[in-house]
Amino acid sequence: MWGWAMSSGTNGDYWADKSLPSVFKHELLRRYLPQFGGMTGTQSHDKRVVYLDGYAGEGRYESGEPASAEIALRVASYLRSRPGLTLECFFSEPQGKSFDRLREVVEQYLARGVRAHAHRGEVDSVLDQVVERARREPLFLFLDPCGLVLPQDRLVEVLARQRPQRRPATELLMNFSMMAVWRLGGHVRSPKGNEKSLQRFDDVCGGTWWREYFADAVASRDKDGAAEDAIDAVAAEYALRLAQRTGMRVQSVPVSHSPRKRAVYRLVFATRSPYGLWVFGDTVARARATWWETVEEREDDDALFSVASVARKDPKEVEAEAVPQIAENLARLLARTRRPVKLVDHTLEVFGSFYGQVTEPVVRQAVQLLHAQGVTPDNGVGVRKTREITLSPGNLAA
Repeated sequence: MWGWAMSSGTNGDYWADKSLPSVFKHELLRRYLPQFGGMTGTQSHDKRVVYLDGYAGEGRYESGEPASAEIALRVASYLRSRPGLTLECFFSEPQGKSFDRLREVVEQYLARGVRAHAHRGEVDSVLDQVVERARREPLFLFLDPCGLVLPQDRLVEVLARQRPQRRPATELLMNFSMMAVWRLGGHVRSPKGNEKSLQRFDDVCGGTWWREYFADAVASRDKDGAAEDAIDAVAAEYALRLAQRTGMRVQSVPVSHSPRKRAVYRLVFATRSPYGLWVFGDTVARARATWWETVEEREDDDALFSVASVARKDPKEVEAEAVPQIAENLARLLARTRRPVKLVDHTLEVFGSFYGQVTEPVVRQAVQLLHAQGVTPDNGVGVRKTREITLSPGNLAA
Protein backbone atom coordinates (compact mmCIF):
# COMPACT_ATOMS: atom_id res chain seq x y z
CA MET A 1 0.00 0.00 0.00
CA TRP A 2 1.37 3.41 -0.91
CA GLY A 3 1.90 5.87 1.90
CA TRP A 4 0.73 9.43 2.22
CA ALA A 5 3.13 12.35 2.45
CA MET A 6 1.77 15.02 4.72
CA SER A 7 1.46 18.51 3.30
CA SER A 8 3.50 21.14 5.12
CA GLY A 9 1.03 23.92 4.35
CA THR A 10 2.34 27.45 4.23
CA ASN A 11 3.92 27.35 7.68
CA GLY A 12 7.34 26.27 8.85
CA ASP A 13 9.77 25.50 6.04
CA TYR A 14 7.30 25.65 3.17
CA TRP A 15 8.94 28.72 1.62
CA ALA A 16 12.50 27.57 2.28
CA ASP A 17 12.70 25.61 -0.97
CA LYS A 18 10.51 23.99 -3.59
CA SER A 19 8.92 20.61 -2.79
CA LEU A 20 8.57 17.91 -5.42
CA PRO A 21 4.83 18.47 -5.97
CA SER A 22 5.59 22.15 -6.55
CA VAL A 23 8.32 21.21 -9.04
CA PHE A 24 5.71 19.52 -11.23
CA LYS A 25 3.01 22.15 -10.71
CA HIS A 26 5.29 25.12 -11.39
CA GLU A 27 6.93 23.52 -14.42
CA LEU A 28 3.45 22.90 -15.81
CA LEU A 29 2.47 26.53 -15.20
CA ARG A 30 5.75 27.86 -16.61
CA ARG A 31 5.31 25.93 -19.83
CA TYR A 32 1.56 26.28 -20.32
CA LEU A 33 0.86 29.91 -19.43
CA PRO A 34 2.85 31.50 -22.30
CA GLN A 35 1.19 29.10 -24.72
CA PHE A 36 -2.23 30.08 -23.40
CA GLY A 37 -1.30 33.70 -24.07
CA GLY A 38 -0.07 32.86 -27.54
CA MET A 39 -3.14 30.80 -28.44
CA THR A 40 -5.72 33.26 -27.12
CA GLY A 41 -4.14 36.71 -27.44
CA THR A 42 -5.76 37.30 -30.83
CA GLN A 43 -9.17 36.98 -29.15
CA SER A 44 -8.55 40.15 -27.13
CA HIS A 45 -9.60 43.58 -28.34
CA ASP A 46 -6.43 45.18 -26.94
CA LYS A 47 -3.87 42.32 -27.00
CA ARG A 48 -4.39 41.68 -23.29
CA VAL A 49 -4.86 38.41 -21.42
CA VAL A 50 -5.98 38.37 -17.76
CA TYR A 51 -4.47 35.98 -15.21
CA LEU A 52 -5.47 35.36 -11.59
CA ASP A 53 -3.39 33.50 -9.01
CA GLY A 54 -5.93 33.15 -6.25
CA TYR A 55 -3.62 31.79 -3.53
CA ALA A 56 -0.34 33.45 -4.44
CA GLY A 57 1.64 33.06 -1.21
CA GLU A 58 5.00 34.84 -1.03
CA GLY A 59 5.72 34.72 -4.75
CA ARG A 60 9.31 33.55 -4.35
CA TYR A 61 11.08 30.92 -2.25
CA GLU A 62 13.79 31.85 0.23
CA SER A 63 16.23 29.98 -2.01
CA GLY A 64 15.53 32.56 -4.72
CA GLU A 65 13.57 30.19 -6.93
CA PRO A 66 10.35 31.62 -8.34
CA ALA A 67 7.04 30.40 -6.93
CA SER A 68 3.80 30.58 -8.91
CA ALA A 69 3.43 34.37 -8.73
CA GLU A 70 6.92 35.13 -10.00
CA ILE A 71 6.60 32.46 -12.68
CA ALA A 72 3.55 34.32 -14.02
CA LEU A 73 5.37 37.66 -13.76
CA ARG A 74 8.28 36.25 -15.76
CA VAL A 75 5.88 34.99 -18.39
CA ALA A 76 4.24 38.43 -18.48
CA SER A 77 7.64 40.06 -18.96
CA TYR A 78 8.47 37.64 -21.78
CA LEU A 79 5.15 38.12 -23.57
CA ARG A 80 5.50 41.89 -23.29
CA SER A 81 8.96 41.94 -24.85
CA ARG A 82 8.48 39.31 -27.58
CA PRO A 83 4.96 39.05 -29.05
CA GLY A 84 3.94 42.41 -27.56
CA LEU A 85 1.13 40.84 -25.55
CA THR A 86 0.02 42.10 -22.14
CA LEU A 87 -0.53 39.43 -19.50
CA GLU A 88 -2.28 41.40 -16.76
CA CYS A 89 -1.66 39.56 -13.49
CA PHE A 90 -3.80 39.61 -10.37
CA PHE A 91 -2.54 38.00 -7.17
CA SER A 92 -4.53 37.37 -4.00
CA GLU A 93 -3.04 36.45 -0.62
CA PRO A 94 -4.75 36.86 2.80
CA GLN A 95 -1.79 36.33 5.18
CA GLY A 96 -0.02 39.55 6.09
CA LYS A 97 3.59 38.30 6.13
CA SER A 98 3.20 36.39 2.88
CA PHE A 99 1.43 39.35 1.25
CA ASP A 100 4.23 41.76 2.18
CA ARG A 101 6.80 39.52 0.50
CA LEU A 102 4.52 38.99 -2.48
CA ARG A 103 4.09 42.73 -2.90
CA GLU A 104 7.87 43.21 -2.95
CA VAL A 105 8.18 40.69 -5.79
CA VAL A 106 5.30 42.28 -7.71
CA GLU A 107 6.80 45.77 -7.35
CA GLN A 108 10.05 44.58 -8.93
CA TYR A 109 8.15 43.61 -12.07
CA LEU A 110 5.95 46.69 -12.03
CA ALA A 111 9.18 48.67 -12.37
CA ARG A 112 9.91 46.72 -15.56
CA GLY A 113 6.57 47.63 -17.11
CA VAL A 114 4.65 44.46 -16.26
CA ARG A 115 0.98 45.09 -15.43
CA ALA A 116 0.24 43.41 -12.08
CA HIS A 117 -1.93 43.85 -8.99
CA ALA A 118 -1.40 42.41 -5.50
CA HIS A 119 -4.56 42.09 -3.40
CA ARG A 120 -4.52 41.29 0.30
CA GLY A 121 -7.52 39.13 1.02
CA GLU A 122 -9.31 35.95 0.07
CA VAL A 123 -9.66 35.15 -3.61
CA ASP A 124 -13.45 35.26 -3.48
CA SER A 125 -13.32 38.95 -2.58
CA VAL A 126 -11.43 39.85 -5.76
CA LEU A 127 -12.77 37.23 -8.19
CA ASP A 128 -15.69 39.26 -9.56
CA GLN A 129 -13.42 42.26 -10.11
CA VAL A 130 -11.00 40.13 -12.11
CA VAL A 131 -13.79 38.58 -14.18
CA GLU A 132 -15.11 42.06 -14.97
CA ARG A 133 -11.61 43.20 -15.91
CA ALA A 134 -11.48 40.29 -18.38
CA ARG A 135 -14.94 40.91 -19.83
CA ARG A 136 -13.58 41.21 -23.40
CA GLU A 137 -10.31 39.34 -22.87
CA PRO A 138 -9.13 35.74 -22.34
CA LEU A 139 -8.98 34.70 -18.70
CA PHE A 140 -6.82 32.09 -16.97
CA LEU A 141 -7.61 31.17 -13.36
CA PHE A 142 -4.95 29.45 -11.23
CA LEU A 143 -6.33 28.33 -7.87
CA ASP A 144 -3.76 26.59 -5.69
CA PRO A 145 -4.77 26.61 -2.01
CA CYS A 146 -2.97 24.55 0.61
CA GLY A 147 -6.40 23.54 1.89
CA LEU A 148 -9.82 23.61 0.29
CA VAL A 149 -10.57 25.39 -2.95
CA LEU A 150 -13.59 27.58 -3.70
CA PRO A 151 -17.08 26.01 -3.57
CA GLN A 152 -17.99 24.34 -6.85
CA ASP A 153 -21.15 26.46 -7.11
CA ARG A 154 -18.92 29.56 -7.13
CA LEU A 155 -16.71 28.11 -9.86
CA VAL A 156 -19.77 27.18 -11.90
CA GLU A 157 -21.13 30.71 -11.48
CA VAL A 158 -17.94 32.12 -13.04
CA LEU A 159 -17.27 29.44 -15.66
CA ALA A 160 -20.80 28.65 -16.81
CA ARG A 161 -22.76 31.84 -16.13
CA GLN A 162 -20.32 34.76 -16.27
CA ARG A 163 -17.95 33.17 -18.82
CA PRO A 164 -20.02 30.65 -20.84
CA GLN A 165 -18.62 31.60 -24.26
CA ARG A 166 -15.78 29.88 -26.14
CA ARG A 167 -14.24 33.23 -27.15
CA PRO A 168 -12.64 35.01 -25.47
CA ALA A 169 -11.29 31.89 -23.83
CA THR A 170 -11.57 30.94 -20.17
CA GLU A 171 -9.39 28.25 -18.60
CA LEU A 172 -8.91 26.95 -15.08
CA LEU A 173 -6.06 25.13 -13.36
CA MET A 174 -6.81 24.27 -9.74
CA ASN A 175 -5.54 22.18 -6.86
CA PHE A 176 -8.03 19.57 -5.61
CA SER A 177 -6.60 18.34 -2.31
CA MET A 178 -6.51 14.55 -1.91
CA MET A 179 -5.23 15.06 1.63
CA ALA A 180 -8.40 16.99 2.44
CA VAL A 181 -10.55 14.22 0.99
CA TRP A 182 -8.66 11.66 3.09
CA ARG A 183 -9.00 13.73 6.26
CA LEU A 184 -12.68 14.58 5.76
CA GLY A 185 -13.45 11.02 4.73
CA GLY A 186 -12.34 10.11 8.24
CA HIS A 187 -15.02 12.43 9.63
CA VAL A 188 -17.65 10.58 7.61
CA ARG A 189 -16.46 7.24 8.97
CA SER A 190 -16.28 8.43 12.58
CA PRO A 191 -19.30 8.93 14.86
CA LYS A 192 -17.40 11.94 16.25
CA GLY A 193 -16.96 13.55 12.84
CA ASN A 194 -17.07 17.34 12.65
CA GLU A 195 -20.27 18.25 10.79
CA LYS A 196 -19.13 21.81 10.14
CA SER A 197 -16.02 20.54 8.34
CA LEU A 198 -18.14 18.08 6.37
CA GLN A 199 -20.49 20.84 5.27
CA ARG A 200 -17.53 22.96 4.14
CA PHE A 201 -16.44 20.11 1.89
CA ASP A 202 -20.02 19.64 0.72
CA ASP A 203 -19.72 23.18 -0.62
CA VAL A 204 -16.40 22.41 -2.33
CA CYS A 205 -17.94 19.38 -4.03
CA GLY A 206 -21.27 20.98 -4.83
CA GLY A 207 -23.29 18.51 -2.75
CA THR A 208 -23.14 15.68 -0.22
CA TRP A 209 -22.62 13.02 -2.89
CA TRP A 210 -18.96 12.48 -1.92
CA ARG A 211 -19.92 11.22 1.57
CA GLU A 212 -21.50 8.09 0.08
CA TYR A 213 -18.12 6.79 -1.08
CA PHE A 214 -16.82 6.79 2.50
CA ALA A 215 -20.06 5.46 3.94
CA ASP A 216 -19.53 2.43 1.70
CA ALA A 217 -15.95 2.14 2.97
CA VAL A 218 -17.22 1.76 6.53
CA ALA A 219 -19.03 -1.42 5.54
CA SER A 220 -15.97 -2.86 3.75
CA ARG A 221 -13.81 -5.52 5.37
CA ASP A 222 -10.72 -3.75 4.06
CA LYS A 223 -11.63 -0.34 5.42
CA ASP A 224 -8.29 1.35 4.68
CA GLY A 225 -8.15 -0.03 1.15
CA ALA A 226 -11.76 0.97 0.50
CA ALA A 227 -11.09 4.45 1.89
CA GLU A 228 -8.12 4.88 -0.46
CA ASP A 229 -10.28 3.79 -3.38
CA ALA A 230 -12.92 6.27 -2.22
CA ILE A 231 -10.44 9.15 -2.40
CA ASP A 232 -9.66 8.44 -6.05
CA ALA A 233 -13.35 7.96 -6.83
CA VAL A 234 -14.27 11.30 -5.24
CA ALA A 235 -11.57 13.12 -7.24
CA ALA A 236 -12.76 11.51 -10.49
CA GLU A 237 -16.40 12.30 -9.76
CA TYR A 238 -15.53 15.89 -8.87
CA ALA A 239 -13.88 16.42 -12.26
CA LEU A 240 -16.81 14.76 -14.04
CA ARG A 241 -19.38 16.95 -12.28
CA LEU A 242 -17.37 20.11 -12.97
CA ALA A 243 -17.31 19.18 -16.66
CA GLN A 244 -21.04 18.50 -16.73
CA ARG A 245 -21.96 21.70 -14.90
CA THR A 246 -19.71 24.00 -16.96
CA GLY A 247 -19.78 22.33 -20.36
CA MET A 248 -15.99 22.39 -20.36
CA ARG A 249 -13.42 19.70 -21.14
CA VAL A 250 -11.87 18.69 -17.81
CA GLN A 251 -8.73 16.69 -17.14
CA SER A 252 -7.27 15.75 -13.76
CA VAL A 253 -3.57 15.04 -13.10
CA PRO A 254 -2.20 13.38 -9.90
CA VAL A 255 0.74 15.08 -8.14
CA SER A 256 2.81 13.40 -5.42
CA HIS A 257 5.95 13.79 -3.29
CA SER A 258 7.67 10.69 -4.65
CA PRO A 259 7.07 7.69 -6.93
CA ARG A 260 6.00 5.57 -3.94
CA LYS A 261 3.61 8.07 -2.39
CA ARG A 262 -0.02 8.55 -3.27
CA ALA A 263 -1.04 11.86 -4.82
CA VAL A 264 -1.31 14.71 -2.31
CA TYR A 265 -3.53 16.57 -4.75
CA ARG A 266 -4.81 16.52 -8.30
CA LEU A 267 -4.43 19.41 -10.69
CA VAL A 268 -7.79 19.90 -12.37
CA PHE A 269 -7.67 21.61 -15.76
CA ALA A 270 -10.75 22.94 -17.57
CA THR A 271 -10.95 24.39 -21.09
CA ARG A 272 -13.42 24.78 -23.96
CA SER A 273 -10.70 24.69 -26.57
CA PRO A 274 -9.43 21.57 -28.38
CA TYR A 275 -6.10 23.39 -28.64
CA GLY A 276 -6.02 23.89 -24.88
CA LEU A 277 -6.68 20.20 -24.33
CA TRP A 278 -3.91 19.18 -26.74
CA VAL A 279 -1.28 21.60 -25.46
CA PHE A 280 -2.08 20.83 -21.82
CA GLY A 281 -1.50 17.10 -22.38
CA ASP A 282 1.83 17.79 -24.08
CA THR A 283 2.81 20.17 -21.27
CA VAL A 284 1.89 17.62 -18.58
CA ALA A 285 4.22 15.09 -20.21
CA ARG A 286 7.08 17.60 -20.28
CA ALA A 287 6.47 18.69 -16.67
CA ARG A 288 6.35 15.04 -15.62
CA ALA A 289 9.79 14.49 -17.18
CA THR A 290 11.17 17.44 -15.20
CA TRP A 291 9.62 16.03 -12.01
CA TRP A 292 11.37 12.70 -12.59
CA GLU A 293 14.69 14.42 -13.28
CA THR A 294 14.34 16.31 -10.00
CA VAL A 295 13.53 13.07 -8.14
CA GLU A 296 16.73 11.57 -9.52
CA GLU A 297 18.79 14.64 -8.61
CA ARG A 298 17.58 14.51 -5.01
CA GLU A 299 18.22 10.81 -4.54
CA ASP A 300 20.99 9.81 -2.14
CA ASP A 301 24.09 9.26 -4.28
CA ASP A 302 25.19 6.46 -1.95
CA ALA A 303 22.04 4.43 -2.47
CA LEU A 304 22.64 1.13 -4.27
CA PHE A 305 19.39 1.46 -6.18
CA SER A 306 17.54 4.74 -6.21
CA VAL A 307 13.77 4.86 -5.92
CA ALA A 308 13.65 6.72 -9.21
CA SER A 309 15.67 4.16 -11.17
CA VAL A 310 13.55 1.30 -9.83
CA ALA A 311 10.18 3.00 -10.28
CA ARG A 312 10.63 4.96 -13.50
CA LYS A 313 10.11 3.29 -16.82
CA ASP A 314 12.61 4.28 -19.49
CA PRO A 315 11.03 7.22 -21.41
CA LYS A 316 12.30 5.77 -24.69
CA GLU A 317 10.49 2.51 -23.93
CA VAL A 318 7.29 4.42 -23.18
CA GLU A 319 7.57 6.26 -26.48
CA ALA A 320 8.29 3.01 -28.34
CA GLU A 321 5.10 1.53 -26.87
CA ALA A 322 3.12 4.68 -27.60
CA VAL A 323 3.90 5.03 -31.33
CA PRO A 324 2.11 1.87 -32.57
CA GLN A 325 -0.76 2.36 -30.10
CA ILE A 326 -1.34 5.96 -31.21
CA ALA A 327 -1.08 4.83 -34.85
CA GLU A 328 -3.79 2.28 -34.11
CA ASN A 329 -5.91 5.00 -32.46
CA LEU A 330 -5.55 7.12 -35.59
CA ALA A 331 -6.43 4.21 -37.87
CA ARG A 332 -9.61 3.54 -35.88
CA LEU A 333 -10.49 7.23 -36.00
CA LEU A 334 -10.11 7.33 -39.80
CA ALA A 335 -12.08 4.10 -40.23
CA ARG A 336 -14.89 5.50 -38.08
CA THR A 337 -15.15 8.94 -39.64
CA ARG A 338 -14.21 7.99 -43.25
CA ARG A 339 -13.24 11.60 -43.83
CA PRO A 340 -10.21 13.86 -43.23
CA VAL A 341 -9.54 14.54 -39.55
CA LYS A 342 -7.52 17.31 -37.97
CA LEU A 343 -5.57 15.84 -35.06
CA VAL A 344 -6.24 18.65 -32.59
CA ASP A 345 -9.99 18.06 -32.89
CA HIS A 346 -9.61 14.52 -31.52
CA THR A 347 -6.97 14.89 -28.79
CA LEU A 348 -8.15 12.22 -26.34
CA GLU A 349 -8.88 9.71 -29.11
CA VAL A 350 -5.45 10.30 -30.62
CA PHE A 351 -3.39 9.96 -27.43
CA GLY A 352 -5.63 7.42 -25.66
CA SER A 353 -4.01 6.13 -22.48
CA PHE A 354 -0.81 8.01 -23.34
CA TYR A 355 -2.42 11.44 -22.85
CA GLY A 356 -0.16 13.37 -20.50
CA GLN A 357 2.44 10.59 -20.75
CA VAL A 358 4.14 11.38 -24.08
CA THR A 359 4.77 14.60 -25.98
CA GLU A 360 3.35 15.53 -29.38
CA PRO A 361 6.44 14.53 -31.45
CA VAL A 362 5.46 10.93 -30.64
CA VAL A 363 2.17 11.54 -32.49
CA ARG A 364 4.12 12.68 -35.54
CA GLN A 365 6.04 9.41 -35.47
CA ALA A 366 2.72 7.56 -35.34
CA VAL A 367 1.48 9.54 -38.35
CA GLN A 368 4.58 8.55 -40.30
CA LEU A 369 4.10 4.90 -39.32
CA LEU A 370 0.49 5.03 -40.48
CA HIS A 371 1.59 6.59 -43.77
CA ALA A 372 4.21 3.87 -44.27
CA GLN A 373 1.49 1.26 -43.71
CA GLY A 374 -0.62 2.85 -46.46
CA VAL A 375 -3.49 3.73 -44.14
CA THR A 376 -3.24 7.44 -45.05
CA PRO A 377 -1.61 9.34 -47.91
CA ASP A 378 -0.58 12.07 -45.45
CA ASN A 379 2.75 11.98 -43.61
CA GLY A 380 2.70 15.35 -41.83
CA VAL A 381 5.77 16.62 -43.65
CA GLY A 382 5.62 20.38 -44.12
CA VAL A 383 3.12 20.92 -41.30
CA ARG A 384 5.03 22.81 -38.59
CA LYS A 385 2.83 21.92 -35.62
CA THR A 386 1.85 18.32 -35.10
CA ARG A 387 -1.60 19.25 -33.81
CA GLU A 388 -2.37 20.98 -37.13
CA ILE A 389 -1.82 17.82 -39.21
CA THR A 390 -4.89 16.66 -41.12
CA LEU A 391 -5.08 12.99 -42.09
CA SER A 392 -7.18 11.63 -44.91
CA PRO A 393 -8.27 8.00 -45.00
CA GLY A 394 -6.54 5.83 -47.62
CA ASN A 395 -8.01 2.75 -49.22
CA LEU A 396 -9.66 1.34 -46.12
CA ALA A 397 -10.75 -1.77 -47.99
CA ALA A 398 -7.21 -2.65 -49.00
